[in-house]
Amino acid sequence: MINPRIRQYGDFLFIRDSMKKNKKTADRLDVIPEVGSLTPMQGMKKFWPFLKPYFFWTVVGILLTIPVGGLDAAVASFLKPFMDNVMVEKDNEFAQIVPMIIVGFTLIQGICIYSSNLVNSFVGNRIATNIKLALYKKLLVNDVSFFDKNTSGIILLRFCNDAEAATSGLINNVKLFLSKFWSSVGLVCVLLYQSWALSLIALGVLFFLAVPMKIARKKLMKLMSCNVKAITKINTTYVETYSGIRIIKSFNLQNTMFNKFMGEVEEVFKFSMKIIRDTNWLSPAMHLVTSIGVAGVLYFGLYLITTPCVDEFGNVVMGENGKPVMMLTAGAFVAFLAALIMLYTPIKSIGNNYIALQQSLLALERIYEILDGYSFENNDGKGTKTLEKIEKDITFKDVNFSYDGQRMVLKNVNLTVPVGSKVALVGNSGGGKSTVCSLIPRLYEIDEGEITIDGVDIDEYTLSSLRGKISMVFQDNFLFDGSVRDNLMYGNADATDEEIDIAIKSAYLDEFVKKLPNGLDTLIGERGLLLSGGQKQRLAIARAILKNSPVVILDEATSALDNKSEKVVQRALDKLMEGKTTIVIAHRLSTVMDADKILVINDGEVVEQGTHDELLAMNGAYSVLYNSQFSKAKEEGENEDAEAEDVDAVHFAPPVVEETEEE
Repeated sequence: MINPRIRQYGDFLFIRDSMKKNKKTADRLDVIPEVGSLTPMQGMKKFWPFLKPYFFWTVVGILLTIPVGGLDAAVASFLKPFMDNVMVEKDNEFAQIVPMIIVGFTLIQGICIYSSNLVNSFVGNRIATNIKLALYKKLLVNDVSFFDKNTSGIILLRFCNDAEAATSGLINNVKLFLSKFWSSVGLVCVLLYQSWALSLIALGVLFFLAVPMKIARKKLMKLMSCNVKAITKINTTYVETYSGIRIIKSFNLQNTMFNKFMGEVEEVFKFSMKIIRDTNWLSPAMHLVTSIGVAGVLYFGLYLITTPCVDEFGNVVMGENGKPVMMLTAGAFVAFLAALIMLYTPIKSIGNNYIALQQSLLALERIYEILDGYSFENNDGKGTKTLEKIEKDITFKDVNFSYDGQRMVLKNVNLTVPVGSKVALVGNSGGGKSTVCSLIPRLYEIDEGEITIDGVDIDEYTLSSLRGKISMVFQDNFLFDGSVRDNLMYGNADATDEEIDIAIKSAYLDEFVKKLPNGLDTLIGERGLLLSGGQKQRLAIARAILKNSPVVILDEATSALDNKSEKVVQRALDKLMEGKTTIVIAHRLSTVMDADKILVINDGEVVEQGTHDELLAMNGAYSVLYNSQFSKAKEEGENEDAEAEDVDAVHFAPPVVEETEEE
């Protein structure tokens, strides 16, 4: 028999025998491979879904670049007849035609360049937009454990910066590649036409470019891993500075934070210089290789244009003008040199472009890694059933859970929440109460056991239908930047004005809203910065009331409030809980004494359960909590009510009223 708790270290996969849960956890994004993981064909296969919708325009853009390259070759090839007929033969009529032809070709080329840039930019930017949308969609479906493992800095870098680096770099370099590819093809044809012997020299040296390019790519991939981690630290520091600016100022941490940031910036500078040092030699190497090609062509070309052709008998071949026929005419040599210089010019600058392209391709590989990343929330949790309503109960059966795959936070938890009841979870801090509540809407996957609603494992329900039946109010509720109305509508996007008004009154927010300068349309700042703690809680409660879910989870919703604010918020919570199945986490036992059932959870285990009176009679863990909280109740009593601030005080600047003169 297989040990039910075998752990496979590769992907944190737990194999259980009785109730098997194949649990995988999210990956850390700051672990960057030092070598490229995709072959060109694999990369193209992954890129195809983004390219496919715009394949027609991609083909149009490519076709428009063909005449661009062809006209480059035409301009170069016209130098031969110009030299031979004008410079040598003094043909004035031809001399007047050639410049007009070249100008005409250049005009047509300019139109094609503009059109191809327009089409290719459209395709590139549409692909870039779709990649960013795909990344943000992936960000939304990543499970909560992903955000537990990754800092805000690495998320910003991998989801925002990588997308920008990959798309902008690819757009610029692909446009450059397309514009130069057909030009290079045409110029190579000109070289071969003018002199196949010189072409062997000119093109042969280009094979030596492969070695430095391979070395540069290898060095770049090693350094990019370290550079990504260093940039991540900077992004994290920016976020921490913004979020913790009050702590920074109140504790005089400005110098500490600046020194920390300076160290991080210096680290990025160090890696940037290493990248430049280890890769920027590529461009001079390209110049060296091409100069060898030009030198070889000049050396052998001079021999060809000064050496006459001989027949099979060793006699010099004479032309119609009575002069010896050279192995290569001066015009052909000039045309060859012009085509060669036009071909070598982009190659000499390929070093910097190649490094930029490799950085974009590596960023694209990191994007593919994210898009292919595991999340149990992919495809709406893969459940097929829709939770229409809850008729019986929510049940935990022998549930074990760990955040990291190693230390068990919940151990063999068994509990039942009957529909329409109020169940309270109490116990020591860190005991696992919030974890229990997080498992009901499947914010995390359990390691072992089963959570059921009406006897059906919640894994079988779609995540959207499961979470649609649950409203959660936390101790520190997140409010979005926008107006009061905007935040309310997140509970129900289709809510009518009448429903919003009922929710506001039920949450005891109506008096507060009346005092706001713009009523429901008043902006509250990022995270509800302009609201007090009690006002934030009541706004979150009103949002939950609008959602009107049959199950309500309250995670210490009043623990951070003063007594007066708590009483107002508690009245709002009572409105929210009316007719609902409610699970309450509370440190203050006074708020849950009326619960139908109270469970005491310590160290991840349910140690006691029953009503308030039953638990007191047990004289156990609950009794200890109760006595410690209420021993001074008579002393503290009701005096704080008079001292508490007005819970509906408005922290907005009053509108400026212009004074008018009375006659």
